[in-house]
Amino acid sequence: LRAATTTTFTLPIRSFSSTPSQSYNQFRVRGVPIPSPTGQAPEIPPYPLGPRLFYKQSNTGLYGHAAIRYGNRVSDRNEIKTRRTWRPNVQRKRLYSLALGTWVQTRLTTRVLRTVDKVGGLDEYLLGIKSNRIKELGPWGWRLRWRIMQTRSIKARFGIERRRLGLANGRLEREVREETKKIVDEAGKEAYIKETDAMLADEASGQILNLGEVEVAKDEGFMKEK
Repeated sequence: LRAATTTTFTLPIRSFSSTPSQSYNQFRVRGVPIPSPTGQAPEIPPYPLGPRLFYKQSNTGLYGHAAIRYGNRVSDRNEIKTRRTWRPNVQRKRLYSLALGTWVQTRLTTRVLRTVDKVGGLDEYLLGIKSNRIKELGPWGWRLRWRIMQTRSIKARFGIERRRLGLANGRLEREVREETKKIVDEAGKEAYIKETDAMLADEASGQILNLGEVEVAKDEGFMKEK
């Protein structure tokens, strides 16, 4: 008789490490591709507010001002406190961008999704000009904002706004930039001249002190008895 054999299956142990989640599989677009939320992109200007140090998951999604909150659950019977957390309702969605002409995959909270629907789409949300909107974007939203600003449709839209404001062809912007550069150069020259004069004055005073010490030494040697 053949002995009965038993087969055992070993399941992989669940990892509790804090490894980053997988990046988005974005659709291909013409020109510059959609940037990665964590990759190196030296051509993109840095986010003016810097990365978020608390609840760092929000750096790779559109979380707005949402963050994890901590508190206690108090029993009604014996008032025993139990520690608990409240996490934001984060969804993984595909939002259509009219400027890019394709879908953009991102993680975002339901509150941000409601705001996107209210303002008229992803492009309008990313192109908000108020300071509070810039704070809501975060590093990932800032990168998406830069990407859609490189498209022809958004550049044409900005051109229309410039002409409406009397800034046709960016002439006034160039003049302001040139004047600012001149002021900075002149200020730098003045600072350099002042620094040079101060160095020369210090050297001259040092030489005068040295000459005075030499004269004193000569006088002491002249009056000294042998």
